[in-house]
Amino acid sequence: MKRFSKEERSWIAYDWANSAFATIMLAAIFPIFFVGMAGGAGVPCGGERAVAYGVYETAVCGECETGACGEYVFPDRARGSMWWAIGLTITRVVVGFAAPFIGALIDYKGYKKRLFVMALVSGVVFTAFTAMMDSWELMLVAFILAHMFWSICNQIYDSFLPDVTTKDRMDNVSATGFAMGYVGGSTIPFVIGIALIMFGGNFGIDLTLAVRISVVLTAVWWIAFSVPILKNVYHKYETEVPASGLYRQAMRDIANTAKKIGRNKGVLMFLIAYIFYIDGVGTIISIATAYGADLGLDETGMIIALFMTQIVAFGFSLLFGKLSKVTNPMNLIVGSIIVYCVISLLGFVMGFGLEEGLFGTDTAQLMFWALAFMVGTVQGGIQAISRSTYARLIPPEESGEYFGFFEIFGRFASVMGPALYAVIYAVTDRRDFGILAILGLFVIGLAVLTIGRKHIPDLTPEKAGLRDGR
Repeated sequence: MKRFSKEERSWIAYDWANSAFATIMLAAIFPIFFVGMAGGAGVPCGGERAVAYGVYETAVCGECETGACGEYVFPDRARGSMWWAIGLTITRVVVGFAAPFIGALIDYKGYKKRLFVMALVSGVVFTAFTAMMDSWELMLVAFILAHMFWSICNQIYDSFLPDVTTKDRMDNVSATGFAMGYVGGSTIPFVIGIALIMFGGNFGIDLTLAVRISVVLTAVWWIAFSVPILKNVYHKYETEVPASGLYRQAMRDIANTAKKIGRNKGVLMFLIAYIFYIDGVGTIISIATAYGADLGLDETGMIIALFMTQIVAFGFSLLFGKLSKVTNPMNLIVGSIIVYCVISLLGFVMGFGLEEGLFGTDTAQLMFWALAFMVGTVQGGIQAISRSTYARLIPPEESGEYFGFFEIFGRFASVMGPALYAVIYAVTDRRDFGILAILGLFVIGLAVLTIGRKHIPDLTPEKAGLRDGR
């Protein structure tokens, strides 16, 4: 880290801070717990429980094996998965509508840091509230609010990139941020959470308490490691605050930025492609464990597999940063999308095989592990290079407004994936068909990027006239 400036290191540290939320709250521990809790007490042993929308089976516990004891309860995971998808969709719609307005405001002098602090404190507080709720309904409300403020923080954080570094260093700084997030924020709290779940019973900590502690740890981790960015990162490319009519001017700025994006075919085509492929990336992150749990895969095994994803993603994120110095970053994005197409197809095969009885849960569990490894090879890299590529395409003095559109494209895009999954699941009674729909998002993103690439400047270091400024 010595090769980075204090501002760059402080910016990178926030990826370390916010990644605990991404892993514990969005990808692994909390989703599995919530799906079970929102499924309710379920049904007694011997009763009928839903295994998909409109599909039921007799619930038989492992104690009596006859379905006659009537005491053991089963959560209705189909219901829990539905509410989880609804919660994600609400967050993304609200943040998507707010993003351009927030982006316009944070370009004004004094607003970027102030709004970042407000969103940070609010997000930490509602994350802690999530751990305190006993009803799944209140837990969902607290989670939605925490997720909203976490997303707003990320939007503002991304827009700080032009303030802390130069164009020739953006890819490496962005990729290193993701890498540090995986090795620190996504790994250390995750390991503690797994340990509490697996071994907490030896110390009187049951599953519910272990999850609550993990959620509180997420809040503490988030605020504690945000201190460097709060102390050392400042808004350099500012616009003076208008003497009057701030909000009207912000709305005019949004309209002007939209026109500029419409005239810049390179930025426009990149954003359109980004809508689709990043939606696929986010959907896979957010529904992976819920999908696996719905299929009946071992929950502890899935959590450990996702821990492996974080380790793999650390190394590959750093690799993407190195590769961006010798090749056009667009090649890295295209290659990552192709890998995600394969992941989506195999995810469909995993669910289809179980649904059709082609293989059992042991085989599906192995496939989940293989998919978790493959996701780790591209998950951090595609997000990091997309962020830095966009930052290199836009004027730094308007980074807030442009990243507002980057956020709205990403957020509205991220509505499609969970919504498609939920709707197709409901209509077809098949989980696997919902996953197959996600493949379509990557195919469309790849097609748009391929068609529009002629409008995007060649960002290969030599051709872009950049050199490593270390």
